[in-house]
Amino acid sequence: MALLGPATVLAVLVATFHTALYVLVRNRMERHVIAAWVLAIVGALAANALGARVGWDPLRIGDFGVLWASAGAWAAIGAVSLLSLLGVPRAR
Repeated sequence: MALLGPATVLAVLVATFHTALYVLVRNRMERHVIAAWVLAIVGALAANALGARVGWDPLRIGDFGVLWASAGAWAAIGAVSLLSLLGVPRAR
């Protein structure tokens, strides 16, 4: 019995890639990046499930829709980034 299915492993890979790309573009590692990574995994899994219901994804790996998962990961990263901007500023 497998503990992790292929969709979970692919979601972790997609979320890790996009979170690393986010850190590369922002050019700094901040405290909210860990939360962004975790929620990017959840977003990738949720968007992949939604994409499976829609049925259209030109970039698929088996039953895993990479474009839907990427969009879900970026939506989650954007939400965490926006929430970190709206949060309480750190003391200097």
